[in-house]
Amino acid sequence: MRSEEDRPVAGFPFSAVVGQDQLRLALILCAVHPGIGGVLVRGEKGTAKSTVVRALTALLPAVDDAGTTRPARLVELPVGATEDRVIGSIDLEKVLRDGERAFQPGLLAAAHQGVLYVDEVNLLHDHLVDVLLDAAAMGRVHIERDGISHSHPAKFVLVGTMNPEEGELRPQLLDRFGLAVDVAASRDVDVRMEVVRRRLDYERDPEAFVARYESADEELAAEILTAREKLDSVELSNRELRRIASLCASFDVDGMRADLVLARTATAHAAWRGDSEVTAEDVRVAAELTLPHRRRRDPFDEPGLDQQQLDDALEQADQDAQSQVEDDARDGEPEPPENDEDRGPDEDRGQEDGGPEDGGPEDEGPDDDGPEDPDGPGGGVRATDRPSAPPAGEFKAKLLEVPGVGEGAPGRRSRSMSSRGRVVRSTRERGHGLHLTSTVFAAAESQVARGRTAGRLRLAPADLRGAIREGREGNLIVFVVDASGSMAARDRLSAVTGAVVSLLRDAYQRRDKVAVITVRGREAELVLPPTSSVDIAVRRLQSMRTGGKSPLAEGFLRAREVVLRERLRDPQRRALVVTLTDGRATGGKDALHRARVAAHLLADASVASIVVDCETGLVRLGLAAELARELRGGYVRLAELSAQQVAGVVRAAA
Repeated sequence: MRSEEDRPVAGFPFSAVVGQDQLRLALILCAVHPGIGGVLVRGEKGTAKSTVVRALTALLPAVDDAGTTRPARLVELPVGATEDRVIGSIDLEKVLRDGERAFQPGLLAAAHQGVLYVDEVNLLHDHLVDVLLDAAAMGRVHIERDGISHSHPAKFVLVGTMNPEEGELRPQLLDRFGLAVDVAASRDVDVRMEVVRRRLDYERDPEAFVARYESADEELAAEILTAREKLDSVELSNRELRRIASLCASFDVDGMRADLVLARTATAHAAWRGDSEVTAEDVRVAAELTLPHRRRRDPFDEPGLDQQQLDDALEQADQDAQSQVEDDARDGEPEPPENDEDRGPDEDRGQEDGGPEDGGPEDEGPDDDGPEDPDGPGGGVRATDRPSAPPAGEFKAKLLEVPGVGEGAPGRRSRSMSSRGRVVRSTRERGHGLHLTSTVFAAAESQVARGRTAGRLRLAPADLRGAIREGREGNLIVFVVDASGSMAARDRLSAVTGAVVSLLRDAYQRRDKVAVITVRGREAELVLPPTSSVDIAVRRLQSMRTGGKSPLAEGFLRAREVVLRERLRDPQRRALVVTLTDGRATGGKDALHRARVAAHLLADASVASIVVDCETGLVRLGLAAELARELRGGYVRLAELSAQQVAGVVRAAA
């Protein structure tokens, strides 16, 4: 008999969740129409994201499975899952035992007609996120690998949760999620009290607490089932379809996925309300869930949806829809002939008078070019704080690559041995997947000894060969930014800031962790510890203070300290130190010599590096190039830091 301790703890009821109305609605709509493509839940820790998702499973209809009925499943996908575990792979046991090629289903098959939950989806490998979203959108999984061709249904409610402070998803992946919801803890004292009260009641007696909300959950489950059955009969009129298309055009979203998802969501909302026709209110609710995350084309764009912009877009869409209705009503009626007398005196003149539309004098603005700040040590700037200049001259940065081949975190920067990538050779070890050709060749050598004269190949465990794959890894990029007086001339600092922002954008796209160290005054400040959230790095950079001396030695030592500490935490993630400076070390006694010694110490720690020379003017001292030699790393001028001109600038560290 099962003891009290062995009994499974009942899950927190969906109906008992306080607040988070938009999140609950998004989950319900995806349960009504799984074709929406899932929900991305973004929010700070401690906002009940996981609790609400787990509670949703109990509301889903029962599943018919091989002649029996079972509850819908909640399948949790771990961040470290392999591709084989997610989509399935060849069943090696059957191959070796029976000589049959058989497929072993993965987590996507297990989640069919249930919920697939990915906590910290922003930390999941990008290629796995692609696989999940493809399956969620198509409702099927197709596998062509290792000589296996297999397809199976995979209709599930996909839910991913993430904390933006731990790193963002790429905009391309954000768009693949049907809906997105930002959650935050309520600032209302009464709401917070009720949250704590219910949680304590649940922990005190889970079964009694669940029983209290059982009828409410059953009612919700019945409403979801009814909405599912009604979904196909809901009408989406041309008027509302035009409203949807107009909305997506107004927000300038990429592609057509937003239009499709918005239409599906509005239809699901109408079914959830029990209506037989989509209305303007359904479209508005759907837009609030569908459009915010699709407006982020850049990692540094703020998420969210401006309500005034949404109101204006809806009003314009309504006017367009009304105009179309009136045009349809007049369709077929003869138009009155146009009379020249009805034409105004200024019509048909076009732009003959050279007004503002043809770029005439009224378009010319004042000459804004002002005097350039003085250059040189100190640059005429006092050794006091001054705000950083706004970024300028942003560009697509060329790939800066750590030399050699690593085994670090999945990403898109440096070469590495990983579970995803091209197969370069086989190994007797496990490797990353089965190297089928080498396995067959290894078995072929032993067929005579095993007594095979005909029929199936006789395999043994010793024949198995693993695949060695070469892919790309993400790195730790440590930016050392010289913010001293000699760098503080407005034009130069603006260019440097623009270069760093460009490199940060590149780091975001390549799935790197970043850290930012600023060098000014008497010390080097770690303004941003290593993080995957590069948008935070940009905000810190924009608030950077400048002026004073340039203690470059302290900057290199601080970078060395950060890299060595991160090696203990994440030993497989290789580091690249990018220093932006004019090389004029002025902080402390014998500053230039100390900077060279510190650079040498950083190189001795086997840290790859590159120096971006920010020196300008006719007379150049070449100090940044000397530091690059001491670092035994790469060197490039600031003006050359572009995708077209930078190539192979990072050399192997000694």
